[in-house]
Amino acid sequence: MQDQILVFGHKNPDADAIVSAMAYASLMNSLGNGSYLACRLGHINDQTDFLLRRFELDPPVYLHSVRTQISDIEFDHPPVLYRQVPVSHAWEVLHQNGVTGSAIPIANEDGTLFGMLTAGAIAEHDMDSIDLPCAKDVPIFNLLSALEGRIINDSSDFFESISGNVVIALPQPNPLPLREGSVVICGQQEDVVQQALEAKASCIILCQTDLAEKYSGIHSDTCVIASPCDAYRAVRMLYQANPVERIAQHSDLVSFHLDDYLDDVRDKVLESRYRSYPVLDENGKPVGTLSRYHLLRPRVKRVVLVDHNEKSQSVAGLEQAQIIAILDHHRLGDVQTGYPTFMRNEPIGSTTSIVALMYQEHGLMPGPKLAGLMAGAILSDTVIFKSPTCTEKDRRLAERLARIAGIDLESLGREMFSLGGSADKPVSEQLKSDFKEFRLGNHMLGIGQITTIDISSRLSRMDEYLAAMESMRKEHAYDMVILMLTDVLREGTELIYTNGQDSIRQAFGIDSAEEHHVFLDHVVSRKKQIVPALSALWG
Repeated sequence: MQDQILVFGHKNPDADAIVSAMAYASLMNSLGNGSYLACRLGHINDQTDFLLRRFELDPPVYLHSVRTQISDIEFDHPPVLYRQVPVSHAWEVLHQNGVTGSAIPIANEDGTLFGMLTAGAIAEHDMDSIDLPCAKDVPIFNLLSALEGRIINDSSDFFESISGNVVIALPQPNPLPLREGSVVICGQQEDVVQQALEAKASCIILCQTDLAEKYSGIHSDTCVIASPCDAYRAVRMLYQANPVERIAQHSDLVSFHLDDYLDDVRDKVLESRYRSYPVLDENGKPVGTLSRYHLLRPRVKRVVLVDHNEKSQSVAGLEQAQIIAILDHHRLGDVQTGYPTFMRNEPIGSTTSIVALMYQEHGLMPGPKLAGLMAGAILSDTVIFKSPTCTEKDRRLAERLARIAGIDLESLGREMFSLGGSADKPVSEQLKSDFKEFRLGNHMLGIGQITTIDISSRLSRMDEYLAAMESMRKEHAYDMVILMLTDVLREGTELIYTNGQDSIRQAFGIDSAEEHHVFLDHVVSRKKQIVPALSALWG
């Protein structure tokens, strides 16, 4: 997602939050203004699910956070080597890719991480060979590759690996002190070769000599290799033929995944002393390496907020993201930006209406399916044009979108608001399906809304609603929790509330009310009727 601009509405999204994100992302992509991805911050409610299925469109991807992740930063991408690769080849790769001061990942056969190899580990291995001039189970194919050599034995002789003390045959008056199983490196010295064969050496390496022709096809338990390398290079490459798995660090590794958050990564890096850390994908396969300097100036996610502009209603980690645009039709909240930001806020019934206006302004027209979805979102947020937030613009835009989609607005609205299955859901789910937080003065308020054509079945569960609301109030330290049961046909709302009967009476001018609930005639809008009334009371 690092190259995409994420577009999303508020938590517990309603149809307007979902559809305005989808429509805006589609518009920007059509204009070629970048790669925009519509997202959502919660589960799809019944109305939105109905509209998406009705117009055969998929819901946006679920977004948990916009905190900066490893996938957002420019880390290194060195080659990945496998465990059996010779040390000599690994050294060449380190030099060719300019990562000798860092490390490269070593992988298992299935591509998952085995360990990390550094230039320091190769140097340490090379120095150890001075004190311990011994070869141990060096794979024969690794050795041939490192020596650029070939086995000259009879084809029936089979060798899998080479082991033994390493002896370099220099001219001397006395016979070499050879033991059975030694690895002998010599040049044009036939007597040494014969002595090594008689001593049953494990391997003879013939360096830059025509003796290879004389012994070609020899049948022996001793592996005889002809190499164009000189004796000095041959002995160095013998040790470099070991597989990298023997010198790579593979225990107590500190690794990170692409979806790890940078804040957490910094803490782990500060606790450790490594210069480079492997970065893994979701399958545990290395895709790069991370160093401390990569953490200094990370790229942040770029986002567009639709249908909200308050931090409490937005995604986790918003303070770490770059907000490049805000489209909304609510009061201005507390979102702050570090850069100049495009903002469009209009006193209109639906954010989707704002996006529809932008389509018109750019001379574009959404496709029939998206147009139908947008019309449905406007109907939902304006309560079929009965909300006091609804304007003539909303009505005209919805009618135009309906013509593009070939649908009847009245039929779509009635079908959408007649959904009755949600009344049987747990009240906690119903309460959260369209729930928003508001800070009014020193008060923290939570308001949920359920819009339907019949609230009688829900009123029978009044005690359950109150219990769930009180639990939510205590859990989140709200001063009050309100649930609006909005009846489309009656054009009013049964207001259920906890912990604030006097405030409700004062805010809405009610002389008498049942404890914890009251019916408010002609009240259907949370943002234009409920929030302003309480805001005027609490400041």
